Amino acid sequence: MRAICFYSDYGYQDDFAGTCRAVIKRLVPSAEVIDVTHGIAAHDVLGGAFVLRNTLPYMPEGAVHLAVVDPGVGGPRRALVLRGGGGRLFVGPDNGLLVLAAEADDGIAAAYELTNRELWLTPVSATFHGRDIFAPVAAWLANGKPVEQCGRTVDPASLVRLDVPEACIEEGVLYATALLVDRFGNVALNVRQEQLDAAALGDRLEVICGGECYLAQVAATFRGVRRSDILVLIDSYGQVAVAVNEGSAADVLSLRPGDAVALRRARE
Repeated sequence: MRAICFYSDYGYQDDFAGTCRAVIKRLVPSAEVIDVTHGIAAHDVLGGAFVLRNTLPYMPEGAVHLAVVDPGVGGPRRALVLRGGGGRLFVGPDNGLLVLAAEADDGIAAAYELTNRELWLTPVSATFHGRDIFAPVAAWLANGKPVEQCGRTVDPASLVRLDVPEACIEEGVLYATALLVDRFGNVALNVRQEQLDAAALGDRLEVICGGECYLAQVAATFRGVRRSDILVLIDSYGQVAVAVNEGSAADVLSLRPGDAVALRRARE
């Protein structure tokens, strides 16, 4: 029996995530469902893709990864299951959400469009494919259903891929993009530690965003700076993040996913 790792932007106030879990349990009572998060920002496919990829190494081997961030639900986008080269399965919409994680699982070994309606609930809601298509398919896959029985094969090259922003260094400035904001207000950037090291900006930085400039300290931990100070650190997934000690960088710097952020050496 494969574990099911469940990710979504459904939030925790409504019944959406719980209903999907109930569907899984009705179909396969012995299924193990791990609620990784339902706190992905609404409609944030790129953020969801990074959460899925970042958490992948910590999930059970061979798990079914059920991911639903689906602003195109009911439209022409395909419903998919991807098989990674490492043996994991990824169930969700064809909007780029699954691809980064599947590629991190030793590449995409195979892709299938979910066309076998015998595996779905009926009737199918036009607005809740998480309940009626993705959750039941994930349940059957966890219970040992061969992935080939989910539908027709598709060329992995035809999958929707996200335009993932790349950080760059120009004239001593590291140009980045805010990717994720967690519940503490820490803002993860599209920058890895090696890129920050290569930029050689020093320990005192200026963080430029929204037309404002903020002084920040590079630190290994929050306790490396004073309370309310802005810091730049490497988060638990190896990404460079902007944070405020005992505060919210998202609020202080007015940052949201997709915002441009520049880092440069602080002027003397």
